[in-house]
Amino acid sequence: MTIELRRHTDLTAEVRQDLLDVYADVRAPLLHLANYRVEAFAERLDRHATEPGFGLVLGYDGDVPIGYAYSNTAEAGDQYWKYMVEPLPDGYTDTPVLVIKEIGVRAPWRGTGTARRIHNELLAHRVEDRVTLMVNPLARDGKVQALYETWG
Repeated sequence: MTIELRRHTDLTAEVRQDLLDVYADVRAPLLHLANYRVEAFAERLDRHATEPGFGLVLGYDGDVPIGYAYSNTAEAGDQYWKYMVEPLPDGYTDTPVLVIKEIGVRAPWRGTGTARRIHNELLAHRVEDRVTLMVNPLARDGKVQALYETWG
């Protein structure tokens, strides 16, 4: 399997549509929920694309977009930190932190290492000292969080 990874720091119409197509497929079982609707995701994506440090990696198998991950930079006063359940260690936000906002891979490419490759490419050229990702510990009975923990 030859997967091409494409990095982006801006959101062109074509790139946006490819990401939305993958998102709709990945989140299909949840699209009936308001927060997971494609329109709701598109609004968040458009906002995130204008925020500091936006970066996106899209994976393609031929011309077919198959997976994505995108991120932003968060600093001490960023609203992102208000969602933390546990208090952050002192000094955690003294320097900018890379926040992975979303990762998704279409079902036929799951379990192939594609998500990890996309994740690693997203991080490869970043300058932040730390990276964080919020994940629902119940997602897929804890398997999603366990997978991310194996990535460090």
